[in-house]
Amino acid sequence: MAVAATFPGLARMLALSRRHLVSPLLSTPSNRFYRGDSPTDSQKDMIEIPLPPWQERTDESIETKRARLLYESRKRGMLENCILLSLFAKEYLHHMTEKQLNLYDRLINEPSNDWDIYYWATEAKPAPEIFENEVMALLRDFAKNKNKEQRLRAPDLEYLFEKPH
Repeated sequence: MAVAATFPGLARMLALSRRHLVSPLLSTPSNRFYRGDSPTDSQKDMIEIPLPPWQERTDESIETKRARLLYESRKRGMLENCILLSLFAKEYLHHMTEKQLNLYDRLINEPSNDWDIYYWATEAKPAPEIFENEVMALLRDFAKNKNKEQRLRAPDLEYLFEKPH
């Protein structure tokens, strides 16, 4: 009753919506919508943010590189990659050679879009030639989850303190 006295317009809309079982917010047409990846989208409204080019870090020790890549595998821009890459890093990073670590570093840090990495790993889209290497093959095989492991979250941090097998 107090609402009706204070906001008579709102009370009238609620009464109408109850009578017609329609939300007052849905009864007015909206011009806002998600258009997605439409083939007719010119993408002229997209803003490209320039990122510094990826550079291989030659001044860090292999232990520092492993620790950095372990961290960077956990802290991604999207949950799917956080889970996929952190579990992959837990499984393979300690066994990788310096060359493989450099390939993995480039893979997770050069592309500006985490979705690209996810699509390449799951083979939803082909990877650029520069990323087609032994590490990508390992990641793709890992993403197939042939053992049907439950991968719902990133691993606990305790593995960071374990000795590599």
